[in-house]
Amino acid sequence: MSEPDIAFAVLERESGERFQGLRRQLGVHSFGMNLMVLQPGQRTRIHAHEHQEEVYIVLEGQLTLLIDGDEHLLEADHLARVGPAMRRQLVNVGRDPLIVLALGGAGEHAGRDALAWTSWEDDGPGLAPQDVPLPADLPTD
Repeated sequence: MSEPDIAFAVLERESGERFQGLRRQLGVHSFGMNLMVLQPGQRTRIHAHEHQEEVYIVLEGQLTLLIDGDEHLLEADHLARVGPAMRRQLVNVGRDPLIVLALGGAGEHAGRDALAWTSWEDDGPGLAPQDVPLPADLPTD
C-alpha cells in the first residue's frame, strides 16, 4: 500500500528567520508558499516576477506594501494580490513583528474540480460539492 498523499508543517513564527519555505516542506508542486516574519524596521528585497502572481496574507502586525514605490498599508487579516510584473517590497515600519503568508503561482486555476460525499461510508462516486448538503453542526457545550 502506498503512503497517503498528505503532509503537515508548522508555522515557525518564533524561529528568528525571515523566511520559512513551506512549499518544499509540504511537497506542494503547483504554487509557492512562504512564511515571512519581519521584525520592526526589516524589509524584503524589491522584486518582481516573470510569471508568478503573489498573494500576501497579513497574519499579525501591519504590512507596508510598496508597489512601484507607492505605499499600501495592510492590517492583520487583510490580503493583497500583486501581478507578476509589478515591482514590490514588503516593509515593517511598525513596532511589532510582521507575519505574512505569501502564496505565489502561475498558470490557470483548474476551477471547481472537487468531489464531495455525504458520509465516510459512502463509497459511491462523488458529487459536485454544491450538490451535497452541508453536514449538521456538532453540538457545543
